[in-house]
Amino acid sequence: MMNWFPGKERAAPVVEPASPNDTARLAAIHGASFHRGWGESEFEAMLAERNTLIQRLRLRSNVIGFAVSRIAADEAEILSIAIDAGYRGQGFSSGLLFTHLGHLAGRGVRTVFLEVEENNQPARRLYERAGFTIAGRRERYYREAGGQELNALVLRRNLS
Repeated sequence: MMNWFPGKERAAPVVEPASPNDTARLAAIHGASFHRGWGESEFEAMLAERNTLIQRLRLRSNVIGFAVSRIAADEAEILSIAIDAGYRGQGFSSGLLFTHLGHLAGRGVRTVFLEVEENNQPARRLYERAGFTIAGRRERYYREAGGQELNALVLRRNLS
């Protein structure tokens, strides 16, 4: 890796557990990434749940993304994954996703599911590269701000 700043190491992003202190930042990233963003109280509630794994992606002192999954027995559902708009397209989502999947596997999860909007090509490419396959389709699952209904694909990946 080339160092553009002589004498300084390039900072590497860190995936780590999110805390209640992160809820405002997580809500801001989610709200800027999705039509119906989750609020701070929703993140607070999820952080309090024992079966929910919320990890933040930190670059230096800045939280730039997160992943949220809910675990049930040996299965998990990725509820949301998002990267701050200013950091997209730099490979951060891939590292976050693979690390998150590793943590899920470490908790005994064998199968992971998620829904993705059918026309969201960047997200679909990310999940395909991560080994997810199409398990189903949900008609009119998402609704855009203008009322247009969009289909979702249900994706699945085995971790075992």
